[in-house]
Amino acid sequence: MGLLPVNGAALAADARALAAVRAISTRHGFDYTDDDAVTVLLAERRRALTAEQRRPAATLGVLTLTAGLLLPCAVPMVPALADHLFSALGAAGCLFVVGVAMVVHVRLRWKRALTDGPLAGYREVLGVARAHGIPLTHVPAWLEGRSSTGGGKGAAPIPAYATVEPLPDEAPPGAAPFPAADVPVTAPVAVPPKPEAVSSYETMADVGGWHDETGCLLFLAGACGAMWAATSDEPGAYAALLLVPLAVYVWLIGRRQGREKERLREAALAYVQEVAAAQAAGAKVPELSAKLRELAESPHD
Repeated sequence: MGLLPVNGAALAADARALAAVRAISTRHGFDYTDDDAVTVLLAERRRALTAEQRRPAATLGVLTLTAGLLLPCAVPMVPALADHLFSALGAAGCLFVVGVAMVVHVRLRWKRALTDGPLAGYREVLGVARAHGIPLTHVPAWLEGRSSTGGGKGAAPIPAYATVEPLPDEAPPGAAPFPAADVPVTAPVAVPPKPEAVSSYETMADVGGWHDETGCLLFLAGACGAMWAATSDEPGAYAALLLVPLAVYVWLIGRRQGREKERLREAALAYVQEVAAAQAAGAKVPELSAKLRELAESPHD
């Protein structure tokens, strides 16, 4: 979607943050205030990191490591291996060592791609922004080397700097803050207001998901009750057939809820795209909610 954690306009609004970012840019040889360049950088680095994780050596290393761990367990169950116990254990040890070496090699390549070059400087920029009280719309999990679910600290977290106290506001009430001397004055761009459908999506995004399982259990219970009635002297068990229409009712509720959630999700995606467009036009975008951050970091972007 092109939604950046922070844009150049937000950085330029604070002269001290802008000076720090320009120092980082000079050190890394990359202009972190250029939104287009940063967008290209993040897209290229994300593809490169994904490619590192999907290297054949990664899969082969995991398979070799798994084989080294499982082979000792298989020895007692295979007579041919039991007759050559020490040879089998030696082979398992070799597989384990080779598997570990391959996994570590792939991990080191991935971490080098994550921590080297302009991407490391960009994390410094985000740390500077946080220290100066500039909100970050979102921080993609891959940028910090976290899992796809966003858990954990990550292999390369955003650095934490001492909080910079805001300058006293010397401007008269209602006056706009003074921009940096070499930053052109432009009319502020407004962030689009959040529609009610987007707020509803944030509320019900995690609601539901149990209708299919519950419907299946009710249907099976009804079928089992009918079978019990047909094969025994308990005709009252036929009452379990009443669970079948209840299962259908639960499925229909789940289907209706699923359609509503998809409608709201599309509205939320459209809103995130509008926010990204406003940011590209120079708007200072506040931090997104957890559910909108998930959409911004999803493969659709």
